[in-house]
Amino acid sequence: MKISYNWLKQYLKVDLPVEETAVILTDLGLEVEGIELFESVRGGLKGVVVGLVLECEKHPNADKLNITKVDVGGEAPLQIVCGAPNVAKGQKVPVATIGTVLYDKDGKPFEIKKGKIRGEESFGMICAEDELGLGESHDGIMVLDDKIAVGTPCSKVFDVETDNVFEIGLTPNRADAMSHYGVARDLRAGLIQKGTQLELITPSVTKFHVDNRSAKVDIEVLNKKLVPRYTGVTISNIRVASSPAWLQNRLKAIGVTPKNNVVDATNYVLHALGQPLHAFDADHIVGRKIIVKTADEGMRFTTLDGVERTLSAEDIIVCDAEKPLCLAGVLGGQNSGVNHSTRNIFLESAYFDSVAVRKTAKRHSISTDASYRFERGINIDECKFALMYAALLIEEIAGGVISSEVVDLYPKKQEDFQVFLTFDKVDRVIGQKISHDTIKSILHSLDVKINSVTERGLGLLVPSYRVDVQREADVIEEILRIYGYNNIGFSEKVNATMAHSSKYDDHNMQNVVATQLIGQGFFEIMTNSLVSEKEITTYAPQPEQAVKLLNPLSTDLGYMRKNLLFSGLEVIAYNINRKRTDLKLFEFGKNYHFIEGKYSENKHLTVYLTGNKQAEHWADTPKKATFFELKGVIEAIFERIGLHNLSVLPLEAAEGIASEGFRWVLGEQLLGTMGVVKNKILKEVGIKQEVLFADLCWEAILEQVKGYKVRYKEIAKYPEVRRDLALLLDDNITFADIYRVAFSAEKDLLKSLNLFDVYQGDKLPQGKKSYAVSFTLQDNAKTLTDKQIDKTMQRLQTAFEQQLGAALRE
Repeated sequence: MKISYNWLKQYLKVDLPVEETAVILTDLGLEVEGIELFESVRGGLKGVVVGLVLECEKHPNADKLNITKVDVGGEAPLQIVCGAPNVAKGQKVPVATIGTVLYDKDGKPFEIKKGKIRGEESFGMICAEDELGLGESHDGIMVLDDKIAVGTPCSKVFDVETDNVFEIGLTPNRADAMSHYGVARDLRAGLIQKGTQLELITPSVTKFHVDNRSAKVDIEVLNKKLVPRYTGVTISNIRVASSPAWLQNRLKAIGVTPKNNVVDATNYVLHALGQPLHAFDADHIVGRKIIVKTADEGMRFTTLDGVERTLSAEDIIVCDAEKPLCLAGVLGGQNSGVNHSTRNIFLESAYFDSVAVRKTAKRHSISTDASYRFERGINIDECKFALMYAALLIEEIAGGVISSEVVDLYPKKQEDFQVFLTFDKVDRVIGQKISHDTIKSILHSLDVKINSVTERGLGLLVPSYRVDVQREADVIEEILRIYGYNNIGFSEKVNATMAHSSKYDDHNMQNVVATQLIGQGFFEIMTNSLVSEKEITTYAPQPEQAVKLLNPLSTDLGYMRKNLLFSGLEVIAYNINRKRTDLKLFEFGKNYHFIEGKYSENKHLTVYLTGNKQAEHWADTPKKATFFELKGVIEAIFERIGLHNLSVLPLEAAEGIASEGFRWVLGEQLLGTMGVVKNKILKEVGIKQEVLFADLCWEAILEQVKGYKVRYKEIAKYPEVRRDLALLLDDNITFADIYRVAFSAEKDLLKSLNLFDVYQGDKLPQGKKSYAVSFTLQDNAKTLTDKQIDKTMQRLQTAFEQQLGAALRE
């Protein structure tokens, strides 16, 4: 939010340096993120002075140029070559001297330098109004009043206004500070605390009076809950034109483009007092009647930006007797606004429900200065005052007369908030005793009324416009904010308690797994839990179980995610588009579901692998990451946290994300899935390379590992023995089957087995494959003999033949 220092001084006669004021505002919670210099004429006309043309002769080498001698108040006249057709001896003209920086139409700076034009030296430039930024004309140089003294800075001649503009990072709860008057009110409270007493100057509306009652517009509000107050007045016989310079400068300083005197007046009051207003062309109001209601579902309405919108039954609209005129609190209609042919206006000042306006603005992707304020909550008690203030301003700059009474529909006055503040609670929360007189002074400076005073505390009435101050804790925060956080002392002693946590707690186990993944070259990511409707309805199974937001930030963020995959794919696509194609990523996050009328959220760990195993290197040929590499990573996690004897099963048909893969199950508990992302999904997010993923049910895993203890054993003193078998197997037999049969046949001596070669080809019978498997045998008590080894291998071979139909390959 931009706040003009000059504008601020209209309400508070403060003369502090701008930097000191910025510090005070920041200490008050209105953080000043930057200070910009504003000049009503860019560059401030620095270096441009009034000159007197002493001589003017034709250039000897150019028909359209003149050589002039100009007195600018220096030691000697300047020779300036000028191409303007209207330059003449005896004129007072604006002269940009050497070193002056001017700006072209595109805002690009250029410096005036000494130069030669067709062989003649030139020591400056006699300027036209467009060259100085004072107008659009380039027909000739500006000719000034003869009475202006030579050498006078043009910044004084043209009354160039210089201002400092604060960029304030306003927090959403500070609806009361969304205006210059609101900031001035806060600044005054801060200055009072520092010992400087200043009066807060409130704009006067005492001159407001009704000139006649010839143009009354009837008002009907059909939903008083959504529109608790609506005021309006008619102004007739206005003349729409450009605003005066002072008003344009105020708006330009805060980044608002002037439109015309009527629209500028409403914008001025909005930024001055924080009350949005809207001016309707009264001659376009059919039936001389305003009806405020909610729209019909599906109603079509074209807004001021030329976009035809489909309205919702929750949108508030302002209508005449036949048609909608305005999307209330957000944006006006295309044909009901003020233009240069407008002669009569109906001026609106209202309070629209903040939630309703916020939903409308988000639903239609519109953000305006008015909706910004309505969404956060304005001062309902200021509606009529702001209306009268704006009407007076329009009368002043656009003419016209007040041609109706002020209609003020305010059936139920909004009451101030009652809060009881205990002194002990103040001291306890702040951590330092503040005198009762100081507390009362701060509350008074914040317009908080003290209804009662007891030894225990204060009975308070908090103004209704302070929508963020409704509890005792809120009042204490306000006291501390004005008193000054920097004025609170610090203890030299810090007390802390040690909290016990089990190593099986979520965060501890998460750190264990994350550390292992990072050690393997993975990077942790964090993604948004909000996703688009397309992700839910197109790819996620059972879209009816998705959690839909009632008040989404945007149409692209309307649902809670059902899985982490799509958020991860967006990260992968983002990195690939920036030439980072070899990615190892993981994320801990939650999925959200709505099943049988109940909401649920479950934590998952998702791991992604795509691209090459490692970066290109001269000593090695790049190799693509494989399905089994990711499988090894996940199984290493299971091994690390103590999960054993998991069953590996094919993915169920409902798993529509993977083109192939499997799932890990312990008993009947699903622990995770793994697969290759379907090409169709990858294409949708712009990924052209294979992506492998594993999705682990983290909470289910935590339940299974509780109580697991790492077991240690002595390193064996006796040697290991390796034996290999080449097994001819049916195509449907897996290594997991071999693993299971081997350990069931030999539980004592068999330590491990490894699949080191797979062969499938035309040299084998149809439907067969060959697995080369190594077996590691060891006896912890003695060295194995050949007889023991052969007996063990024969037992394994027999088991494979009987249970798997295997045969030794010759």
